[in-house]
Amino acid sequence: MDIFDKIKQNRGALGQYQKEAHGYFTFPKLEGELAPRMKFRGKEVLNWSLNNYIGLGNHPEIREVDAKASADWGLAYPMGARMMSGQTSKHEELEAKLAEFVGKEAGYLLNYGYQGMVSIIDALVGRNDVIVYDSESHACILDGLRLHMGKRYVYLHNDMKNLEKQLERATKLSQKTGGGILVITEGVFGMAGDLGKLDEIVELKKKFKFRILVDDAHGFGTMGATGAGTAEHFNVQDKIDVYFATFAKAMAGIGAFVASNENVVNYLTYNMRSQIYAKSLPMPMVIGSLKRLEMLKSKKELREKMWKIVNALQSGLKDAGFDIGVTESPVTPVFFSGGVSEAANITMDLRENYNIFCSIVIYPVVPKNIIMLRLIPTSMHTLEDVDYTIKAFSEILKKLKTGAYKNQGVPTIK
Repeated sequence: MDIFDKIKQNRGALGQYQKEAHGYFTFPKLEGELAPRMKFRGKEVLNWSLNNYIGLGNHPEIREVDAKASADWGLAYPMGARMMSGQTSKHEELEAKLAEFVGKEAGYLLNYGYQGMVSIIDALVGRNDVIVYDSESHACILDGLRLHMGKRYVYLHNDMKNLEKQLERATKLSQKTGGGILVITEGVFGMAGDLGKLDEIVELKKKFKFRILVDDAHGFGTMGATGAGTAEHFNVQDKIDVYFATFAKAMAGIGAFVASNENVVNYLTYNMRSQIYAKSLPMPMVIGSLKRLEMLKSKKELREKMWKIVNALQSGLKDAGFDIGVTESPVTPVFFSGGVSEAANITMDLRENYNIFCSIVIYPVVPKNIIMLRLIPTSMHTLEDVDYTIKAFSEILKKLKTGAYKNQGVPTIK
């Protein structure tokens, strides 16, 4: 069969809804300044969909630094990959400050989080090594696993007994191959909001020999006493062998970093193909990230305000009878029972009649007949926003229980 003919017949798990969903349920256009209230299809909506956790995305101090750096340097400098011609002292300064903040000897900047994680896994392990990973790991981890030419074992999500079983299997195999074992998990799981059991995982080092790589994209800047991440929250930062986080969440920027001991970082610097062959991060992004890191560390009140909103939203939803799963982070899922058409009608009702915009998640990201509305509370939201949203959700739930959304079919977008 011709490749293009195959594509016509199979749009993929989510692509099958493209005709009905594109521009509304998928690839929606939010317009205006980054804020709790933005424009969607010309109408103001209360927005719960941005990972702008502590409000740096549109902070005036950040905007000022970004604008000045762009005027001073433009977006082209430095030209070329860092190994060849794209190295600067500012890149090195940001790496050193990031590493210090998360308690590691050294750090290395990555152009993108997704691309970076794929490349870290590819560089760290060889065909004789064994990977053991959480079953709900992010797609970037799964794509990194696809590059691994050795064996991998998956353990049930956050199930320590199952992890121990997989480590036993991995240990037997690694003794035959002469390789090592790498455990991969997340600090905060970005869909359900629960935390990887980092304290219990590192405790298993007393019984098994392995290294651990943590993807803390949603934990960096939100979790821990200083915002240094989920490992700080569990007080095991020194037990995490390789720490990874992105700038796309709390830092409200572009890029990522990996941190570890100096030897490991030096190795990654010379062996991560996606970075060796990629143009260096533009100077305005680096200078902007330095300012973001400074504010993340110094503006403790922004993180405190975020948690005030998080706690109000999550406790309010639970008190109102909603299922928010087992989240322990700002990520706030709200689970309903229903199919695709019900999910579409709920979302449309929220956006058109209640002026609430939040992300909708359906199968295959969650099990069939489950609808998840995902809310991201930030320091920019207010308690009034929280109250209004809980009241609106309560009305939506009543409609769902009475079958109001069941027989409408997938709505037509005008």
